[in-house]
Amino acid sequence: MVRSKMEKITIFDTTLRDGEQAPGASLTSEQKLEVAHQLEKLGVDVIEAGFPVASPDDFKAVSAIARVVKRCAVCGLARCVKADIKAASDSLRKARHPRIHIFLATSKIHLQYKFHKAEDEIVALAKQATQMARQQCDDIEFSPEDATRTQRDFLFRVIETAIAEGAKTINIPDTVGYSYPQEIHSLITDIINNVPNINQAILSIHCHDDLGMATANSLSAILAGVRQVHCTINGIGERAGNASLEEIVMALKTRRDIFEHFNNTIDTQELYRTSRLVSVSTSFVVPPNKAIVGENAFRHESGIHQDAMLKKRTTYEIMNPKDVGIEKSELVLGKHSGRHALYARLKHLGLQLDEKKLEVLFKKFKALADKKKEIFDEDLVTLAEEETRERKNGFELIAVRVVTGTDIIPDATITLKRKKKIYQAHSAGDGPVDACYKAIDKITKIKTKLVSYRLEAVTKGKDAQGLVRVELKVNGKASSGRGASTDILEASARAYLDALNKV
Repeated sequence: MVRSKMEKITIFDTTLRDGEQAPGASLTSEQKLEVAHQLEKLGVDVIEAGFPVASPDDFKAVSAIARVVKRCAVCGLARCVKADIKAASDSLRKARHPRIHIFLATSKIHLQYKFHKAEDEIVALAKQATQMARQQCDDIEFSPEDATRTQRDFLFRVIETAIAEGAKTINIPDTVGYSYPQEIHSLITDIINNVPNINQAILSIHCHDDLGMATANSLSAILAGVRQVHCTINGIGERAGNASLEEIVMALKTRRDIFEHFNNTIDTQELYRTSRLVSVSTSFVVPPNKAIVGENAFRHESGIHQDAMLKKRTTYEIMNPKDVGIEKSELVLGKHSGRHALYARLKHLGLQLDEKKLEVLFKKFKALADKKKEIFDEDLVTLAEEETRERKNGFELIAVRVVTGTDIIPDATITLKRKKKIYQAHSAGDGPVDACYKAIDKITKIKTKLVSYRLEAVTKGKDAQGLVRVELKVNGKASSGRGASTDILEASARAYLDALNKV
């Protein structure tokens, strides 16, 4: 198909209706109103605000959204039942751009086991319900539920009937996420070629993600001829969810070579903010590997990737994070990171080390990375400070072994090194730290008094390094030390030795 002008893709957001149907995602009317305001700011064309007949609070939410949303169309869902249509109409009475979305199952499995109706009865019901809705509202959308499993000749007949009775949008639901991109493309093409009055309505697609193809199916439908897409923020929805709004929009934006003749009204810089609001409101955590808005979407740990990213961002990023509302890409330091990423981060932190110390620090960084999932800037600062601190002929900690518990006296075995000689001692104590310090005293033969002991986390998380600061008095002379490790007993021993070595 040759296109000479831009065609708009209408973004129909059903986060507040189909998205909220995800088990555990229920929203109060106040929460729905907050999300609706953000969806309007995001730039969606249609907000499906709820299923008004479902509950008093759903009716209240749709009514409230209808009153305050001015730019977007506000839509209420209804079965092809008089009470549903009336509830939807009543809830939308104050809407500037109201839409009633009616749906009716058409697949054989639904007709046989859910409705117990013949095809002619379904056609008559579609005709009656569309007429009824059209009397209440000028903008009617009709969905033949489970369309992708519906016999095509019958589907064409139902669609033609709904359009004839005034439906302005025909939505094709892949209700159970059964289809795949080529099949969706074929179905949309067949509808366009076999429904005589299809040019009198906007064709829409509604995909579920049961087979993980909701976004791909939606994009395939656009290429076949649909001009409206149903989607939800973060892809939430029934079972495995719906097509993800952010994925569809960014695919259209990123792959301009394929979708060059299509545009939409979404302000993509609001995507991340909208994603977080929906996540907080529903208490559904966004998976870290979620495309576009996941925590790791613009984070890189592999040394090979990081090295290339430092040279040219687009080597491993097809989108600019700022385009979706994320400030910048991030090179995450972990066990897969290389020297270039580490040196770049140290330089950014203003830490200047010579080549020899950098090499030693890199080895310590790798050892720490094997203990922690992620290395933070504070970890690097601590490692660098440990490396730049002079030790001269002091004691070096080789190993700490402690046996402790609620019903035994703690016992520590400490191994130290000084001038290539290894020393070892063990001691019991009032607690594991006290046992460590008494064992160290046995080796150093230095009489000390612990004045203060303080433990704090260097970074966040359960695997954070513990930073211990101690103050000692040795022969009346004060000395302070510090030590860091993911093991607080090791950190305690390092801090104690650091203070002793200064003496």
